[in-house]
Amino acid sequence: MTSDEGNSFFRQRRMVLAGLAGSLVLPRMANAFDVPELPRLINHDYAKVRKRFRTSLLQKGPAPDRYEPLDTPADGDRILYRSGYGGELELVAWLSKYKREQKPKPAVLFLHGGNAMGIGHWELLKAYADAGFVVMMPSLRGENGQMGNFSGFYDEVDDVLAAADRLQHLPGVDPNRLFIAGHSIGGTLTMLAAMSSHKFRAAAPISGNPDGFRFFKRYPQDIRFDVQNAHEFEVRTALCYAESFKCPVRVVHGTEEPHFNDRAGLLASRARAGGVRIETDTVKGDHTSALPTEIVQSIRFFQGISA
Repeated sequence: MTSDEGNSFFRQRRMVLAGLAGSLVLPRMANAFDVPELPRLINHDYAKVRKRFRTSLLQKGPAPDRYEPLDTPADGDRILYRSGYGGELELVAWLSKYKREQKPKPAVLFLHGGNAMGIGHWELLKAYADAGFVVMMPSLRGENGQMGNFSGFYDEVDDVLAAADRLQHLPGVDPNRLFIAGHSIGGTLTMLAAMSSHKFRAAAPISGNPDGFRFFKRYPQDIRFDVQNAHEFEVRTALCYAESFKCPVRVVHGTEEPHFNDRAGLLASRARAGGVRIETDTVKGDHTSALPTEIVQSIRFFQGISA
């Protein structure tokens, strides 16, 4: 699948599901909660909150997206990593081919868009490898026929941190120059992961939604948890824990995604109030067309941080 085909596939998937959300059972779920005009700011460390809180999944099963086989890309390697409370999940990740050198290399953990991983995502990441980074893209629980139950922005964060640990300890990787980036759903997970751990030198969420309430109102088919419990939404909402970022952050989205403007601005203002180094920007284009330029800009951001 080419990058254009991959982007088209996921656009079609969202349009189909959005259509389904307008009929049958899904509206009752969508209308079962209110989207607060201003999600509250919770002055607790998100990493500590995650140690205490366990999401309650009312529906257990795989991620909602159709998927392609996890065939290893020609310019990458297939590796496995373990996640879950007891390491019971064995999940697939793709890793760029690289040579070990005397000086360890910086690395980027990139989180794909959508709820399934494909070659189209991988092809976009060549720019990181060309810039001298080791790049790893992990599949997450419930995706592409993988083990585990899809939870929508919560238990998946454990997978992200487990994948980061795997990447951090690979031979020839500099554990002190580990970066994280992601697009769309991967952008949202990038925010939450960067609030959950000190592993990352910097984070670059691209077109991620910092407001879980808004996201699930738009995509109720992704809900697996108890909508009557507002805290289930809060632990999936970066806006609520904006002061918890543990590294510098660059938040960016396309100029044709104005629905992100107010939430990105609010996230930045709340984070800065908590002493976080954060910047925001827009790149000409829409949710997919802006991505190549956004990736290039994330590379410059990471290089500037590690210089």
